Amino acid sequence: GDSTISLAASITTGLFQTLPKLKANMAPFEKSMEMMPFKQRKCLATRKDEVCSIRSKFPNKLPVIVERYIREKTLPLLDKTKFLVPSELTLGQFLCLLRNKIALDSSQTLFLLVAEKSMSCMSSSMGDIYSHHRDADGFLYITYA
Repeated sequence: GDSTISLAASITTGLFQTLPKLKANMAPFEKSMEMMPFKQRKCLATRKDEVCSIRSKFPNKLPVIVERYIREKTLPLLDKTKFLVPSELTLGQFLCLLRNKIALDSSQTLFLLVAEKSMSCMSSSMGDIYSHHRDADGFLYITYA
């Protein structure tokens, strides 16, 4: 009786001590997938299909991918990379939304690079930026640093 219960308890305890270790061993792979740029995680056809689906469901929203600059070490990763943005929103307003999501304090700077190459005017509408800088797959790519 009692020995069976203590055996079950020790197996259960051992299992719960082992699970975090297993999860810790899996984390680097999961992290490397998260750190891999969106374009490398999904092929062009898949990305195009995704944009078509998004645009048909949300015709007034723009599909935007926001990723941390590859060499950025101090700013945290966002919990998601895909955003649906109203076209009338300005880049400055979008920057404020991102600052809040990342939880930056007022002394920290956040830069946004559009299409991996240019800093756009903060008063530009996301619609204008999207029409000039969207990728061939239909997403607008923004990198933060």
